[in-house]
Amino acid sequence: MAGVRFAERYAALGGRAEVTVYGAEPCAPYNRVLLADVLAGRYDASGIGMPAGPAVLRTGAEVTAVDTGARTLRLAGGESAAYDVLVLATGAEPVVPPVRGLRAPSGAFKGGVHTLRTLDDCRWLAKEAAGGGRAVVVGGGVLGVSTACALAALGLSVEIVQQAPHLVERHLDAQAGAVLRSGLARLGVAVRLGTEVRALRGAERVTGVELSDGTLLPADLVVPACGVRPRTGLALAAGLPVRTGVVVDDALRCGPGVYAIGDCAEHRGVVHDHAGPAWEQADVLAARLSGAAPDAVYGGSRPRSRLTAGPLEYAVFGEAAGPDPGLEVLRLADATRGSYKKLVLRDGQVVGGILLGDLATVGALARAYERAAPPPADVLHLMTGQGA
Repeated sequence: MAGVRFAERYAALGGRAEVTVYGAEPCAPYNRVLLADVLAGRYDASGIGMPAGPAVLRTGAEVTAVDTGARTLRLAGGESAAYDVLVLATGAEPVVPPVRGLRAPSGAFKGGVHTLRTLDDCRWLAKEAAGGGRAVVVGGGVLGVSTACALAALGLSVEIVQQAPHLVERHLDAQAGAVLRSGLARLGVAVRLGTEVRALRGAERVTGVELSDGTLLPADLVVPACGVRPRTGLALAAGLPVRTGVVVDDALRCGPGVYAIGDCAEHRGVVHDHAGPAWEQADVLAARLSGAAPDAVYGGSRPRSRLTAGPLEYAVFGEAAGPDPGLEVLRLADATRGSYKKLVLRDGQVVGGILLGDLATVGALARAYERAAPPPADVLHLMTGQGA
């Protein structure tokens, strides 16, 4: 997504160099954020494509090595290609937990086990789900919740297993996690908290999931949704700086003539795994390299997250989940409507917030957060929209 966004913006800003986008997947670029919606049938796979402007698209063309001295790439088929400027937008790959019985003797996933990161993953999951049955989603973060909702929409009996004490613990507080859990229950998704998967049962195909508390869950389908990690193999092999991600400076540069953006990039010690920061980085780099704003720099992205999974949706901004004695916190909860709202202030300025189940005021809250502005005299207006 970051690479295609860069290519489209580079051309739109007047960049005159030829841009070639290499991608290992056989299909045209698409919006990965919408994969769960494709799985649920809310979008067709053909409807989530992303424009790349006049860039040359090389699909099914995996880059296997980079020579930064010679400024060449090597492709999986043995072909070499020269470049003047290289943008690494290699994204991230799913974290697969070290669970006993996850893989068949061949080393491949056991039958019925699938991640959700690509359109091919989506197609395999949809095929498996067509037979109905019971699904276990391992992980209760953003991906786990959206995947569980999609599988429930397809008619499966779904259960989330989450090691943390509440859902989406990176973004939500315990109260919001409880409201989200209630919303999932209304959709037919059960949640088990504070436990983890110890092993998968079944020989060639999964038949059940064994938990650390001794519970055995019958399962026809298991989806590991335990987050992602930056794909840094190309950069590391090329001698570029890598910690958690590919280390970049404020110009998004990681080496002579080499830049990195998106989920693979680490800026000021932070790796973002959301589309928003990836697009912001792509826009800054496009402005620099096109000449539209050659001095543009990336100063970081303000924390935010959003989930829309059918009738369930939330938006989170800034410092919203963790405790801090220096914060002033205002909450509104409506159990009958399944909504929860939280506004976090420091020194009279909005520094965070959660809207779950009712996003009517998300625009006003986001603007106040982005400007680090003081809220209206009556903060209830910012949380409910009354009189706003």
